[in-house]
Amino acid sequence: MPTRPDEVLKDLKAGKYAPVYFLQGEEPFFIDQIVDFIEKNAIPDHEKGFNQVMMYGKDASMSAVLTNAKRFPMMADRQLVIVKEAQAIPDLGKEAGDSLLSAYIQNPLPSTILVFSHKYKTLDGRKPLAKELDKKAILVKSDKVPEYKLSPWITDYLKSKGFGINVKAAQVIAESIGNNLEVLTNEVDKMLINFSEPVEITTQHIQQFIGINKEYNNFELTKAISFRDILKANTIINHFAQNPKNNPLIPIIALLYLHFSRILMVHGNKGEPDSVLASKLKVNPYFVKEYIIAAKNYPLGKVIDNVGYLKEADLRSKGIDTGGMEDAEILKELVFKITH
Repeated sequence: MPTRPDEVLKDLKAGKYAPVYFLQGEEPFFIDQIVDFIEKNAIPDHEKGFNQVMMYGKDASMSAVLTNAKRFPMMADRQLVIVKEAQAIPDLGKEAGDSLLSAYIQNPLPSTILVFSHKYKTLDGRKPLAKELDKKAILVKSDKVPEYKLSPWITDYLKSKGFGINVKAAQVIAESIGNNLEVLTNEVDKMLINFSEPVEITTQHIQQFIGINKEYNNFELTKAISFRDILKANTIINHFAQNPKNNPLIPIIALLYLHFSRILMVHGNKGEPDSVLASKLKVNPYFVKEYIIAAKNYPLGKVIDNVGYLKEADLRSKGIDTGGMEDAEILKELVFKITH
């Protein structure tokens, strides 16, 4: 079973290093976190000139990587070899390259820390190399944070930096930025440098420092639709139409699809306690009441119709049967159909 990124970071912070790390997966943020920590801390700065090697997959064969890994450190206890863009190593995934790496991890040089940064994809788990890495090395699988876990992840990220955040503010960030963690953390970090000491982050802070309007954002749009507040929903989408670059259509449609999927689940779980509904909907219990109200505002037949309208809008957003409609027009028509 691949090791979780947070477990690896915990060991690294405790000074526990392994001879071989193979970091792979769809989410580059966690891979970069581990590589950056190792690069900054594995060997002292004054030793890096002789004992740190940075390689790039497209320019390195597996043989070249392992030749560096088998080199002894110069006047130091250990050396570091980092392979960035390892997914581009020409013979990785082929019998020759895989055999070389499999042989090395059976008996790695203890004085070398060898790190593969293999982003956006994973090795074929059925092949011998993946199985050997899982047994003999630190194999990490870096997965995307699911949308329903993003708000708690934001809360934990801010907590790690000494800041708090209320539930609504975390949800506003999650629904407005999405789960591209590099973009999300960059925006959050830029906000935090405005504070001389830790505070509780609110929607006012988010509007001031990130630029997500506390009244006109994806979170407020789904809430207005839940409560069938047609005036507010139209006000928000008119604001979106004036700022199309900051409010792209496809993520909004995806969010509304998720929203109505949850309303559909409420219909299918009538009478369940709020705690059970929160677990099934995969939302913070704070938001369950909204979904219960939405289910009352949108009978089952209407929810099914709305899912159809969302599928139609999704096709149009991708250039199919648009009839010459701009994105703003597609969204306006969609919200009208959903709420009427």
